[in-house]
Parts: sequence; C-alpha cells; structure tokens
Amino acid sequence: MTVLIIRDLTIRFGGRELLNGAELTLDTGHKVGLVGRNGAGKSTLLKAITKELIPDGGEIRLAARARMGVVAQEAPGGESSLLEAVLEADTERAELLGALERDDQAHRVAEIHERLMAIQADAAPARAATVLAGLGFDAAAQARPLNSFSGGWRMRVALARALFLEPDLLLLDEPTNHLDLEATLWLEGWLSRFAGAAIIVSHDRGLLDRAVDGIAHLDRGKILYYPGNYERFVRIRTERAAQVEAQRGKIAAQRAHMQSFVDRFRAKATKAKQAQSRIKALEKLPVIESVVEDAASTFNFPEPEELAPPVLALEQVDVGYGGPPILKGLDLRIDQDDRIALLGANGNGKSTLAKLLAGRLGPSRGTVKRAPRLRVGFFAQHQSEDLDASGTPLSHMQSALPSATISQCRSQLARFGLTVERAETKIANCSGGEKARLLLALCTRDAPQLLILDEPTNHLDIDAREAMVRALADYGGAVLIITHDPHLVELVADRLWLVTDGTVRNFDGDMDEYRTLLAERARGGGGREAEAGGKATERRKSASSRAALAPMRTRLREIEKEIEKLALERKLIERRLSDPATYAKRKPEDITWANTRQVVIARQTAALEEEWLKLSEQLDAA
Repeated sequence: MTVLIIRDLTIRFGGRELLNGAELTLDTGHKVGLVGRNGAGKSTLLKAITKELIPDGGEIRLAARARMGVVAQEAPGGESSLLEAVLEADTERAELLGALERDDQAHRVAEIHERLMAIQADAAPARAATVLAGLGFDAAAQARPLNSFSGGWRMRVALARALFLEPDLLLLDEPTNHLDLEATLWLEGWLSRFAGAAIIVSHDRGLLDRAVDGIAHLDRGKILYYPGNYERFVRIRTERAAQVEAQRGKIAAQRAHMQSFVDRFRAKATKAKQAQSRIKALEKLPVIESVVEDAASTFNFPEPEELAPPVLALEQVDVGYGGPPILKGLDLRIDQDDRIALLGANGNGKSTLAKLLAGRLGPSRGTVKRAPRLRVGFFAQHQSEDLDASGTPLSHMQSALPSATISQCRSQLARFGLTVERAETKIANCSGGEKARLLLALCTRDAPQLLILDEPTNHLDIDAREAMVRALADYGGAVLIITHDPHLVELVADRLWLVTDGTVRNFDGDMDEYRTLLAERARGGGGREAEAGGKATERRKSASSRAALAPMRTRLREIEKEIEKLALERKLIERRLSDPATYAKRKPEDITWANTRQVVIARQTAALEEEWLKLSEQLDAA
C-alpha cells in the first residue's frame, strides 16, 4: 500500500527556494534515509509532511486513515510517569478507556470492548515498557514522573511515544542525538523490524547503513531516490560523478577544438560558411554541470611529542563525587598508540572515567600514574555552553594561547575547518558544528598525547564525521572516545572497554558481538560477555600483551617518517637534475653524486617499504 505521495512540491523559505518540483513515493514497510547538505531543506520537508508548514506548490498526500508518528520538538513534562506518558500517545486507546468510565457511554460497552481488543489495548503497557527499556529506562525509572528527568532523557520519552504508536508513517529527525550507544543499537534493531514506512533524517552513518532500504537525496531542490543503504548511495554517487566529469571533459575538448577553427577562419571568406556551421554546432553542444559538492571537511590533529609507554596507568583506583564511589578497583593502562572506545549505558560512569583520566576529577583511592610531560586534550559537548556568545573562535583561541601570534591562532583554527571568515564569526551566530570544531581546536592546541572525546560528533554532518575518522587515523596520540555512533567506534577503536556494574573491564569482542550481547540481555541472557567475546579472543591469542605490540607500532611510525624524508630528498634531487643551470654551476662529481644518491634512495625506500609490510602483517595477525 502506498502511504505517502509527494508530487511536484515547491517550498520557498526566507526568500530562497528549497524545493522545486520535488517528488517521492513511499510504500508500507519502506524505510528511507533523507540526506542532503546542511540547509538543503530536510527538516523543512518533514514539517511540510506534518502540515506544520504550507507548501508554495504541489501536493503531499497521506493514505486515508494512515497514522503518522512524529517526535515532538520539545521534551514532554509533567507529573505523569514515563509509562503513563507513553501510553497517552495512543489517543484512541485513552479515549476508549475514558468512555468505559463514563456513565453516558454504558450502552456502548460491548462495542468499546470489541474495539479495545482489536487494537490490542491490553498488551499496550507491556509494549510501552519494552520500548522504554530499549531506550535505557529500567522498571524503576518508568514509574518516576517526567519532571524528575533532564531534558535529554525526556527527549527519549518523546521518541518512545512515537515508536510506541507503531504508525503507518514514522518521521524521525536526528533520532540518535539524545541516545547513548546502547539505545542507538536498540533503535537500529527496532527499525529493522518496524512494519510501517519511515523517513529518517540522520547524520549517523551506521543508522543509515543498517536501518534503511533507500536513500532520498535532497539536492538542488529535487529529491533523487537511490535504492539500498547509505554505503551504496555513496558508491553510486561517486561513480556517477566520475562519469559526469569524464563527459564534461570530452565536450569541453570538442568545444575548444571547434572554437579554434572558428577563431582561425571567421574572417576568411572562403571558410565563412564552415565557420558559421561550426558556430551553430557549438551552440548545440550540451552543457554538463560539474558535480558541485560542499567544500571538503577539514580535520587535522597536531602531531604530539612521543612518550615512553604507558602514558597513563590506574592501579586499584576508586572514583566518585564525595559519596560512595561510582567506579571501583580500576586497573587500566593507556599507551600512546591506543584507540579505545567506552561501552556501557548512560549513567554507568563513562563520563566519570573520562574526567578522571583527563585530570578533572581526582581518585578517592588508589594511584593514577601519568607519564612526565603528558598533555591531555578533553572534549565534552556541554563545554559549548561555556563559550562567550559575544566572542569569536579567534578571540577564544587568543585567550587560550596568550603568547601565540594571530597567525598561529588562525592556523590552529584552520586545522578544523574554521577559515578566516568563520574564525571571526560571533559565537552566537555559529552553528553547532562550528562550535564543536572550535572546541576540538581548543582542546588540541598544545598537541596532546592523549585525546579524550566525549560525544564529539553530535553536531557534525556525515562528511565531517568521515573527515574526523581520517584525521584520528593519522593522529600520533592515544584516543579514548565516548560516542553513540557505532560506525565511529568500528572505524576508530581497536580496544573496547565496558563500563558496567561499578567497574571497567576489557570487552574482548567487536561491535557485532556487542550487539549480540545486548540482544541476549534484552531476552534475559545477560552476563555472557566472555562467551560473546570468544571469537575476538581467538583472533588476539597470538599477541602476548599490548605492551609487546607497542614497539612494533612505534617502528611503523618511524619507517613512515623515514620514507617521507627520502621522498622529499628524491624530489629535490630530481628538481636539481632537471634544471639546466645545475650542469653549468655544479662540478661533474656533484652530478655523479646526485645520480648515485638517487639509486641509494630507491634501495633504502624499497627496504623500508618491505619492513613496513612485514610489521603490518605481524600486527594484523596479532
């Protein structure tokens, strides 16, 4: 059944045309990811579907009697319990139950009971509780009043209300923004089983890869549909872009050739007719637009000074906030080449551990050993609230680096895509993504050896997240990351720490195994971490310890730097030898030395590349 039809839709906003003749058809069971650059009109389209906004032209038609589920923009509040708040979302059920209690509806009792049975009203409390549990609320939390929770947690309740309805059409705008990793993984599974249609706006690459079966790309006012997930969409777009550029190049060459003829013979009478025919042919040549994309996202972490391992170690550490410890008996070690992701539901102590490692919180018991000269960069999303709204990124960087020149401050901001214009924009006018970039620039200003990132991607789009992944791969320090984005965990982390039951321990598995563990817990099969991590343990059994691998990784980085130096030297020699002046100014023996040096560089480079490959294979097998 067709649930939604968008036909010839035109929407203008703020004097700008966002949509022009856009079209989309959505059938039952079809889940679509709506993507497009910032400002393309994704959220505006959702508002038009929900009738919050009246289009300037075209039509949006919803199937007769189809129910729509939308997450409220504002967090729900009140004294109702979480469970009651979710149940109230089903207005038909609430009205029917209310009618049963009214004396004037006594004659309809049988009819009302029949309808309640048809909509499975008796199973509603259990279904609502299941949705709330998946989003991180245990039985005790479900009984608490809404007003006792923070805005972020209440936004989860708003999501729970939309999911509980199991509507014919579900509209989700950045649904993972207020979720932790565990709730995000649960939502992915829920959407994969959802029988209705859905349109999902999200910057979460993992969600768009695993929870949708089509991508609707909002581009230049049109909606272009691509079957498959986001990964397939990127592949198709890349292939098409290459084809368009190739075709554009051919036509440009043909146009240049014909224009050359016209220019040469336009004034000659004998060739005038031919020239005129060429002019007409030129006019008929198709104009093919270049593939215009947003400027590439920029992230570039400063290269830190290398320290002897470990850079940080905890020995029997307890930590808390003055009362009973949040985490106890911590025995952990971080080396400079580590890439660690923290797993565990919100409230288990991940942020507490991050503050301890960053030096923002002291231990109540035990020892924290830090390497001499260790610098730690700490990113926390809430820090954006502490920025001076009247200041600029440049003024913030100047305050953080009082002895640096303006040029050096601008250079640090440019590492994270804050160009000259962006660097002088008032914080009050900066987007969430620009504030996140500023916080990253600030926390890495002194090239830290340990970078702690607590939800760094909340306001970054997909391209920016991919750029961050590439930058972290090149970064020479340790990374500890807390994120709700499983795609980011899979690409960045090579170690997983599970924060649960008041302690932290290694999770010897990958994200697929962690999903399995969460699914088992949901079915009542919790406490099987060791079994879930069995396969990964097998893969790692050849490595005696993390410490034994550290020298190999250090040598890899040394080899890469040596190869870079040799490549630079080779280019300089080649440039010198290709310059005729060299042979007039230099002695013959200098020329001989340069040619001999080229041969030596080639041999040294080949030997280093072979050593690099062997070490890489050993590390991959470890």
